[in-house]
Amino acid sequence: MLILLDIDGVMVPAKGWKSPQLLSDGFPVFSSKATQVLQAIVSDDTTVMLTTSHKSRYTIDEWKSIFESRGIKIKNLGVLDNNTDNLSRLEEVTKWLSANKAVKDLVIIDDDKSLNDLPAALKGRLILTSPLIGLTHAHLPQIELLFDKKLKAT
Repeated sequence: MLILLDIDGVMVPAKGWKSPQLLSDGFPVFSSKATQVLQAIVSDDTTVMLTTSHKSRYTIDEWKSIFESRGIKIKNLGVLDNNTDNLSRLEEVTKWLSANKAVKDLVIIDDDKSLNDLPAALKGRLILTSPLIGLTHAHLPQIELLFDKKLKAT
């Protein structure tokens, strides 16, 4: 399974009126609900590709450390290419998926409403979060359908 994962508005609720709490690595704390859900869906055979605008700020090893220090171990982690052309998230994701046509089993977790314009087959793979709330247990039924298995989030 492949997960295209955003951070702001998914793992870190975007509350513009409040500065997020940072851990010692300088990156914001993840929502406990989002952490529990991601823990439930990531396994050793899951690949997580980061789509976040922060993707180029850290190396893969640093990203793995960021996730591990927040209780999420990701064995297979990657990032989309630098967005040097200032593409929208929709353009960036569709460009990456077009270049990686062999990918069939995927879920896209993001709060960017432009992704509502994904082609129908891909839009059906989208978990669109509320930026103020992020990923929650309420998203699990839809994720379970996409993964075709029952997941257990604490």
